[in-house]
Amino acid sequence: MTIFSLTVNGKKQRIDAVPDMPLLWALRDDLDLTGTKYGCGVGICGACTVHENGKAVRACQITIGEAAGRSFTTIEGLSSRGDHPCQTAWLEADVSQCGFCQPGMIMTAAAMLNEKRRPTDSDIDEAMSNSICRCGTYQRIREAIKRAAEIKNGK
Repeated sequence: MTIFSLTVNGKKQRIDAVPDMPLLWALRDDLDLTGTKYGCGVGICGACTVHENGKAVRACQITIGEAAGRSFTTIEGLSSRGDHPCQTAWLEADVSQCGFCQPGMIMTAAAMLNEKRRPTDSDIDEAMSNSICRCGTYQRIREAIKRAAEIKNGK
């Protein structure tokens, strides 16, 4: 075991782990940040999406050894009051059914909105294409992302 230092949600963290442990397990098991979900373990479903410098990355595909010295934001750190435009819009659009994939969906959408202030349907489809919702709430997700863009742009 080795001690790794990284920043999560703006706080310096020290994690004692084997270097090849996925960041996902460090977040969930060591830091008790359970909003980041285990879905597929191979980076294709999006349930484990977190941000690194505002970009969406898959926590199941980054080892704690690779994460050392880097900074990440989880769904818990997206907004201290849970009022990020995506979180607000998700509630307004009543997106969630089972809710399992939603933290990853919100993190993916938030990262896309960091780059595209007024996303088109094509932009949304492209950004969300690697995120899976088993309940099939894709139309509500698109609606929520458009609303989040409006909120973010002051409308």
